[in-house]
Amino acid sequence: MKYFIISGLMAFSMSVQAQRLLADQVTSKSKTNARATSEQPVVRLYTGAAPGSENWKQKEAENNSNVWQTRVVYNVADPTLTIFKPTGTANGTSVVICPGGGFHALSIDSEGNEVARWLAAKGVTCFVLKYRLVESKTTDPTAELMAKKGEQTEKDVAPIIKLAMADGLAAVGYVRQHAGEFGLNPKRIGIMGFSAGGTVAASVMYNYTPQNRPDFVAPIYLQYEWALKKAVPADAPPAFILAASDDQLGLAPHSVQLYTDWIKANKPAELHLYANGGHGFGMRKNNLPSDHWIELFDTWLEKTVNSQQ
Repeated sequence: MKYFIISGLMAFSMSVQAQRLLADQVTSKSKTNARATSEQPVVRLYTGAAPGSENWKQKEAENNSNVWQTRVVYNVADPTLTIFKPTGTANGTSVVICPGGGFHALSIDSEGNEVARWLAAKGVTCFVLKYRLVESKTTDPTAELMAKKGEQTEKDVAPIIKLAMADGLAAVGYVRQHAGEFGLNPKRIGIMGFSAGGTVAASVMYNYTPQNRPDFVAPIYLQYEWALKKAVPADAPPAFILAASDDQLGLAPHSVQLYTDWIKANKPAELHLYANGGHGFGMRKNNLPSDHWIELFDTWLEKTVNSQQ
């Protein structure tokens, strides 16, 4: 395993382009999102302590003032799902959404709650996953992440990826188990992830059982080298893969590699690469074509997933 999340993140945070891309993520907007999210039902993924981290003592917290200029959640030890029910006509499709943040934090709004609200307006039931993260020793996980050298990051992240994948699998399993309660089609349950959340989604798409198999997967500007991979499953789900060629972390080839692996195995996959968009655009409005990525996903979802009985 190699590389680059730290050096890329440092370059990203110091660049003029990154500051422009993040400028709209002001504190007032974060507070508005926090109030809106508090109205959504939240369920715990596990009845007791999460398996594999029973001795964790860290307490989940939020940070609204950081170099990413967006609200982040950190020190997640008790994984949860925040439920966004359709505000439009429900279509029976559902998706687990995994925000990114280098496994040190979760960009909970742009890569989580705002995605869920957009899709809920289209009739999709959404479940925003707070998965387990590296313990933060301070109140600013973004600064901690950026201060680490690549080798230290990989050492810290490696054991967490297994736990985060377990949370992703548990999330899909929970949605399927409760499909009747939520009025969902149990054959149209997917998982989507951004950056590190894309690593979670990709790990899930390799390591499921019949009970927690996702019916579709959407890794967005994922870190594929960190995904827990094996042979492409015989019943691998269709994949929607998207990134930007000018990703500051150099992750565009990761999306290409995942697409290549799926196509070589004769599994359905669709790949989109914007020329411009950078890394971490999520639902931010940057006056670039990448602002409309979720419309591409919606079209794919309608043709590939919603058309299935």
